[in-house]
Amino acid sequence: MSRQSVTRRDFVKRASATAAAGLSLSAASYGKILGANDRVRLGIIGPGARGQDLMKDFVKVPNAEFVAAADIYGRRHDEAKKIAPEIKAFNDHRKMLELKDLDAVIVATPLHCHARHFIDTLAAGKDLYCEKTMTWSVEEAENCLAAAKKASSRVIGVGQQHQSAGYFLDARKWIKDGLVGRVTSVESWMSRNSPRGKGQWVRPIPEDCNAQNVDWKAFLNGRPNRPFDAHKFINWRLYWEFSGGNVTENMVHQIGWIIGALDLGLPTAAYMSGGVFSEKDGREVPDTISVTLDYPNDLVVSWQSTFSNSRFGLGVRILGSDGTVEWLAGTTDMVSGRSLSGWSYSPEKANRPDGGAIKGETKDENHYANFVECVRSRKEPNASVELGYRSAVAAHMANLSYRRRQRVTLETARQVAKQ
Repeated sequence: MSRQSVTRRDFVKRASATAAAGLSLSAASYGKILGANDRVRLGIIGPGARGQDLMKDFVKVPNAEFVAAADIYGRRHDEAKKIAPEIKAFNDHRKMLELKDLDAVIVATPLHCHARHFIDTLAAGKDLYCEKTMTWSVEEAENCLAAAKKASSRVIGVGQQHQSAGYFLDARKWIKDGLVGRVTSVESWMSRNSPRGKGQWVRPIPEDCNAQNVDWKAFLNGRPNRPFDAHKFINWRLYWEFSGGNVTENMVHQIGWIIGALDLGLPTAAYMSGGVFSEKDGREVPDTISVTLDYPNDLVVSWQSTFSNSRFGLGVRILGSDGTVEWLAGTTDMVSGRSLSGWSYSPEKANRPDGGAIKGETKDENHYANFVECVRSRKEPNASVELGYRSAVAAHMANLSYRRRQRVTLETARQVAKQ
């Protein structure tokens, strides 16, 4: 997490400033292709729990190294140095972005800070890997996409790792090859369970997590000031003003996979119901969810989630007139009791009577190595900024529907964003 609060007006100004920054940078700096022996020098904003996981993944990639980290909580500096001992540590992310020996920046801050760090990184002329969900709101998604287009020579990737998975590559090929036929319905789900009294995302608060060691104003990021709250600082995922709940934590991954496989744009409307039914611990975001997304050309995508039963794990079924693509992860078969994982294609006998089932076998691509290689080659990463934008808008429309208790159209979501 990093310094400086932001107002809506400041944020829009910063998005505009990115364009000017992009114009001021030389064509040579934008078009640089690293040589075979050049290492990609990485910095990270927000090396917390998720950020440290990302650091561990990136340090395994050939030709990549961390040179800097920025966080508003001093404890994170020491933790980051256990992974990359030689890094320079900063309290203010803007100081880190001034480094000349920095090629790309990973943004892994809490969701409500993503957009600021996204914009600042591009304005500094750095390549960017932004964790999902790309933004906290529709307005931020629109602003970040605009900033990305203005800084079009920057390499921008998003942390939606399913785009590099074998089950995505196979599914997209089966669909493009016409094996699925016309798709009018997609089913998806994600379920978890926790021991009673230990809700999802509730993490212990370190003893040194206090107002002296945390830049609380920077964490609030333009939200109303109030006394330091260690619980909200550590467990920000539970509260609307910092988080989008499980829709932005997990649905966004699956909807991104669906968008990429079917080449979908933005939903025309969203409806979400549910509530805080199982985790009675003061959280605001729901633990039981049912989402319906309407897409153009007569397509409905549904997603369901619960935090009180893990039997069905994670899965997606793309239902077509000629066949079904199924991707399962940790689903328990109710008859055999066996855990089912994998991906496959099954033909619809009505329209493909001679078709055969196909079991997916394509190997995953390393998502982090893909980003690093794109920094070197200047190509577009597997999870592009456009995918990050489309999946973020879908997630925010669903949450807006839940909070308004009504069906929300894309037009309404954009109008709300302008208010």
